Amino acid sequence: MAELQLKDIRKSFGAIEVIKGVTLEVKSGEFMVFVGPSGCGKSTLLRLIAGLEDITSGTLSFDGQVVNRLAPSQRGIAMVFQSYALYPHMTVYENMAFGMQLAKATKERIRARVEQAADLLQIRPYLERLPKQLSGGQRQRVAIGRAIVRDPKVFLFDEPLSNLDAALRVATRLEIAKLQHSMNNVTMIYVTHDQVEAMTLADRIVVFNAGVVQQVGTPLELYEHPKNLFVAGFLGAPKMNLLPARLADGQAELAGGQRAAAAVDLGESAAGAALTLGIRPEHLQPARADTPAAIAAEVVLTEHLGDQMLAYLRLSGVAEDVCMKLPGHGARLRFGDTMHLAFPPEHCLLFDAAGNAYPRLGKQ
Repeated sequence: MAELQLKDIRKSFGAIEVIKGVTLEVKSGEFMVFVGPSGCGKSTLLRLIAGLEDITSGTLSFDGQVVNRLAPSQRGIAMVFQSYALYPHMTVYENMAFGMQLAKATKERIRARVEQAADLLQIRPYLERLPKQLSGGQRQRVAIGRAIVRDPKVFLFDEPLSNLDAALRVATRLEIAKLQHSMNNVTMIYVTHDQVEAMTLADRIVVFNAGVVQQVGTPLELYEHPKNLFVAGFLGAPKMNLLPARLADGQAELAGGQRAAAAVDLGESAAGAALTLGIRPEHLQPARADTPAAIAAEVVLTEHLGDQMLAYLRLSGVAEDVCMKLPGHGARLRFGDTMHLAFPPEHCLLFDAAGNAYPRLGKQ
């Protein structure tokens, strides 16, 4: 296991700066996930950690040792790529053993490590097969096994599940989570654009956008207390409802005149200040028409997903539809139906004109 320290890391390609001063600490034994949209710089940062790209400026340390100028082979890392990158003419065993052979390990040591990794990943029956004789999920497990046999200090995963179908993604994601625990919580850094992978795998998540760290925290911290509009809109499926509003009598007033209270500290914000009201689909609640502060809405679409239903609703005068999550066995809604919504203040977030979240009341 290793602890990583990144201090003001920057990377430029010519005049274009793609990593813009990242300072970050990855704890020993931590499973950290880098997440963000395509092109945000997360894979580039992973390649800087691996030594596959040169750092333009800043300091990268492993356990206090600066590694900026160390070759990838000297950093004690193993990397699993989006493409399996297996040698097609080699058997599974030969693919997994190749790195140790280059390192001049003994045959006995190689066989012991390969068989141990194969048992861990449940691929021992496939050791004599060629990659073309394996499924996509099996090939990715071979790629992971090839990394395991090197006994690295740090595992780096660059979108390893992107080439798998939905069912295999879920199964392999579970295997990676189990793998970290079975290897005594080795340090892992995992890059993905899939926020579900990030939420389910990570001890902590780093949210990137345009080469800048937007927020770092546990999955629940980021989900419940997003620092800004980008994080709020990126994490969550379906995503948070975000509605333009203005400040009126301490509440958020929507374009149609509807008002919702939020349990946040507005500080000295002036009446009429531009706001964005945020609330997650699972926190919207059906309400009786005579409930105080209930807001009328028209059903424009429903999606039945078995255990739950998503209802898309239009508020009078508001351009953006809102999404509400309901139990799948709940009320049967049809296109054009009218219902009323409650916006619980404890679940409402407000963001200022710059996109920064107002602090919640009572948040520690």
